[in-house]
Amino acid sequence: MPDKRSAGLLVFRRTTGGGVEVLIGHMGGPFWASREESAWSIPKGEYEPDEAPEAAAAREFLEELGLPAPDGEWFALGESRQRNGKLVTVWAVEGDLDPAEVVPGTFVMEWPPRSGIREEFPEIDRVGWFSPETAAPLLVSGQRVFLERLSEHLDGRA
Repeated sequence: MPDKRSAGLLVFRRTTGGGVEVLIGHMGGPFWASREESAWSIPKGEYEPDEAPEAAAAREFLEELGLPAPDGEWFALGESRQRNGKLVTVWAVEGDLDPAEVVPGTFVMEWPPRSGIREEFPEIDRVGWFSPETAAPLLVSGQRVFLERLSEHLDGRA
């Protein structure tokens, strides 16, 4: 069976003080409700082998945030294997979005477990702009490497 693959888009903006902020989302649903550290994610999602990863990243951004990906030149931040074995490919693009305009997509799951009750939850329950240093402990551990790669790219070290 082939590896599961996800593609995502890390949006960043430059601050007036010369720094950078990244847009990440807190994962929705009951498992993540009371967690902050390692409970945020770059907007991303799975794709099938017949879909281009870049197209999947744009589609998932729209599905998860309800907003189209910002216009601008994308650059690759490469791949990272997550703890669950999934291979995630991420691009970055400079843009500025208002978190108040986000209308998250939803998913349905049985909750509470084995109750027979199906509940709907937001894929992402909130989004925010964070410095890479602040975002790092919030992101699931397998995605933190993309913050390092973004910094390297912006510093001209990539």
